[in-house]
Amino acid sequence: MDDHQRSEHRNLVKPLRCIVKLGGAAITCKNDLEKINEANLEMVATQLRRVMISGSSSSKVPGMDWSKRNGKLETSLDVDEFKDQELLESSSFIVVHGAGSFGHFQASQSGVHKGGLKRPIVKAGFVATRISVSTLNLEVVRALAREGLPSIGISPFSCGWSTREKNIASADLSTVAKALDLGFIPVLHGDAVLDELQGCTILSGDVIIRHLAEHLKPDYVVFLTDVFGVYDRPPTEPDAVLLKEIAVREDGNWSVVKPPLEDSQVEMTVATHDTTGGMQTKISEAASIAKLGIDVYIVKAATTHSVRALSGDLKGNIPDDWLGTAIRFAG
Repeated sequence: MDDHQRSEHRNLVKPLRCIVKLGGAAITCKNDLEKINEANLEMVATQLRRVMISGSSSSKVPGMDWSKRNGKLETSLDVDEFKDQELLESSSFIVVHGAGSFGHFQASQSGVHKGGLKRPIVKAGFVATRISVSTLNLEVVRALAREGLPSIGISPFSCGWSTREKNIASADLSTVAKALDLGFIPVLHGDAVLDELQGCTILSGDVIIRHLAEHLKPDYVVFLTDVFGVYDRPPTEPDAVLLKEIAVREDGNWSVVKPPLEDSQVEMTVATHDTTGGMQTKISEAASIAKLGIDVYIVKAATTHSVRALSGDLKGNIPDDWLGTAIRFAG
C-alpha cells in the first residue's frame, strides 16, 4: 500500500462473516426525492435479523429504537422485555448502504463529485449532500435497531476517510473494528468526503465495501439490489439474460460462466443522476473483491433468494433455482 492509500486498522477479535451492501435503489423510491421504500427496508432488516442472530426466527428480540415515532404518544421502550433477556449470539456483519434518492440530487446539482470547494455552490452542495445521506443512514440504523440488531451509524467523512483521484487515500478503520469486536453492527454509507487533489468528491458505497473487504477479509459479500442480479443488457429490455455466475481472472478481467453466452459483451447503462457509476462501478468493485478470494453475490433485496445469499448457503455450486449473480475468483 503506497502513501496515498493509507488505512489505519487492527486485526478483528471475531472473524467478519459478511459485508452487506444495501443498494440505494432497493431501499429508497429512486424517482421520489428522499423517500424510503419502507416495505423493502423493513423486510431487509427482518431477514438480516434471521440470518445474524441464532434462534431469533422463533423468539422475540426486543427492539433498540426507543425514539418517539410519528403518530405515537410515547416511546417504544418496554424495560420489562429485557429483564429475562439473554444476550443473543450474533454473527459479525457490516452493513453499507447507497444513497438512492438521498444525496444524489444534491451532489449532481452542485457538482460535489467534481470538486472545487472554493465555489459557493459546491460548498453548499457538500453540506446538503451530507445532510441527505446522513438522514438516510439514521433511518437504516433505526430499521435494523427495531429488529433488535445493535446497529451503529458510522460516517466515512466523520472518521476521516479521504480520497485522491477518487481512490481512497486515507481510511481509519479502527472505529469499525472496535464496534465489531464489541458486538455492534457498523452501518456505513456513501458519503461526500474530502479529496487531496480536487478538494472534495463522492465516495460510493461500492468503493467503501472493496476497501473494507480488502482489510477486514469477510467470508463473503452480498449486494442487495432492486433487480435479480447482473444481466447481459438492461433488465427492462426484452430477452435480457440473468448472468448466474461470473469468473474473475488474476488480471482483473472477467467472463460469464453461467449461462454460456454467444456474445460475452455485457451492456451497461448508468442513470443520469447517478454520480457514483451505477452498475458498471458495482461490477468493477465486485470483481476487485472476488480477486481477493471472497465470493460476491448480487441479488434482489427482500426475496427468498437474498436470504439464501445472506445465510452463506451458496458456497460451491450455485443452485439452479437460485436467482442472482455469483462473482468468484477463477483461480
